Amino acid sequence: MDHKKVAQQVIDAVGRDNMVGAAHCATRLRLVLKDDSKIDQAALDANPDVKGTFKTNGQYQIIIGPGDVNNVYDELIKETGLKEASTDELKKVAEQGKKFNPVMAFIKLLSDVFVPIIPALVAGGLLMALNNFLTSKGLFGAKALVEMYPNVKGLSDMIQLMSAAPFIFMPILVGISAAKRFGANQFLGAAIGMIMTSPNLLPGKSWDILGLAVSQNNYYYQVIPVLAAVYLLSVLEKFFHKHLPSAVDFTFTPLLSVMITGFLTFTIVGPVMRTVSDWITNGFVWLYDTTSFIGMGLFGLCYSAIVLTGLHQSFPAIETQLLSAFSNGHGYGDFIFVVASMANVAQGAATFAIYFLTKDKKMKSLSSSAGVSALLGITEPALFGVNLKYRFPFFCALIGSGIASAFAGFVKVIAASLGSAGFLGFLSIYAKSIPMYVVAELISFAIAFALTYAYGKSHEARLNPVAPQAPAESAEAKEVKAEAAAVSGVENAEICSPVDGKSVDLSETNDEVFSQKMMGDGAAVIPEDGTIYAPIDGEITVAYETKHAYGIKGDNGEEVLLHIGIDTVNLKGENFTSNVVQGQRVKKGDVLGTVDLAAVKNAGYDPTVMVIVTNTPNYKSVVRIDNSSVKHGDDLIALEA
Repeated sequence: MDHKKVAQQVIDAVGRDNMVGAAHCATRLRLVLKDDSKIDQAALDANPDVKGTFKTNGQYQIIIGPGDVNNVYDELIKETGLKEASTDELKKVAEQGKKFNPVMAFIKLLSDVFVPIIPALVAGGLLMALNNFLTSKGLFGAKALVEMYPNVKGLSDMIQLMSAAPFIFMPILVGISAAKRFGANQFLGAAIGMIMTSPNLLPGKSWDILGLAVSQNNYYYQVIPVLAAVYLLSVLEKFFHKHLPSAVDFTFTPLLSVMITGFLTFTIVGPVMRTVSDWITNGFVWLYDTTSFIGMGLFGLCYSAIVLTGLHQSFPAIETQLLSAFSNGHGYGDFIFVVASMANVAQGAATFAIYFLTKDKKMKSLSSSAGVSALLGITEPALFGVNLKYRFPFFCALIGSGIASAFAGFVKVIAASLGSAGFLGFLSIYAKSIPMYVVAELISFAIAFALTYAYGKSHEARLNPVAPQAPAESAEAKEVKAEAAAVSGVENAEICSPVDGKSVDLSETNDEVFSQKMMGDGAAVIPEDGTIYAPIDGEITVAYETKHAYGIKGDNGEEVLLHIGIDTVNLKGENFTSNVVQGQRVKKGDVLGTVDLAAVKNAGYDPTVMVIVTNTPNYKSVVRIDNSSVKHGDDLIALEA
């Protein structure tokens, strides 16, 4: 690759004066542009050295490939005079270009706080759903299972305790996550959450503090009061760190921060924010009660579009309040979960329709796996990998979701807990609503599938364009092709797993570059251990300073990229170690480096390891060996030359 030439072609395509900032990761250029409409997309699409492009989070990303992207980036910086930037710095540049929107900022705040604690809420929700099966009357007969089989009552009581804990003590979980988001000490955030949920609090009673009566309210299930309290904690902690002498800072900053925050929480912040929280919850209940099935239908019609923006990540904050009201005998339960389930099933159904319509083997493979994922509640592979690519499946699914959500609203289907928003979602539904929930899901699936299939059949040329008929290959041409294959130097080979874990298809990963196989085919592994091993014999061609990616040229001609985690370049090598350098020979099974999986997850990053064959076009087939559980050294990918 002529790196200088490619850099110039990129500059010409996006516009020299159109670039605000530039950075790069292991595989792609990341640009912040003034005006996306000035991009010559056709030129980039036609460029053989550009493997793909896409826009996300205010950045226009151009996929070049490992080993080349850093050289192209260097030439681009020389040519344009832009200041070199890290991916974190570029992210700030992208955010500066956006107009501040306080509503969007608050939604993003809720998303940042709640995404890390969702697993705990889902675990509690599913346990709550399991207990519903044991205690609900009319589900398996006139009596509940615990009444028919008294010997399971102890199990039911234990499950009830476990399921309630994440919700009762939610202020502690929110306190930890919010403290991290606000830049406060996470353990002090947890301490504030513990104070607000202390068993020693006696609602209805008060403390007499210098003649001031302070109510001993507890804040079980609450979200907004603890967010406000931890924000206050962060302000106080930063103030004391800045103004107290270092000799007393360590002791008195935590003391003063917690004591002042606690006092203000019980006197002002808690009562005010609890009232605000009640208003919000009552507002949603009123909206549901007023708009009824019409409102549910409109919500279902828009839900997948909301997912595209990422705003759905803030919904758990609202859902937990709805569930709290429901458990206390008020409100209508979690209707947001019901709509999410209808939307996910509809997108999965549309994806399955594409499976039956397309003749492209790659798209068949992608649509089948993405469809299953959507039915289980994860729609990103279906949305970005299939439905938005053709557009009409996405809109057909919106219609199916809207009609099914309206039906669910009409028959008053509600969720009693959080869980997997898909076909398994019935576990979270109020027991008496389960039959109608299943009917609603079938309606969603049937309408989305039928509309997508019917439209696709009438526009088949769009799905399966007819390639021009190539002339019969002469013996001379076959000989030339054979010689070219020999020159490419590739042979049949197997690539082993570089890590212990669960093998998944690339289409299931949460990065568009990898899920759409823009860099090449391969496989992904959800790691269970942080040691990274060489998957083949060969030479290290790329060893990044950030230690999150390696390139290896194998002895059989295979070119492999190991990419550890998604967007982990932002960690700048923190939590990673590397044992190899560029140009070093490695044998299969050699330790390349390590990654602290827990730290990466706690930092909010997906640790999935991608194994990409970057010279995929040189092979007849690149096939992931179907083995869901792998150990390092197990065969992961088969290459046919």
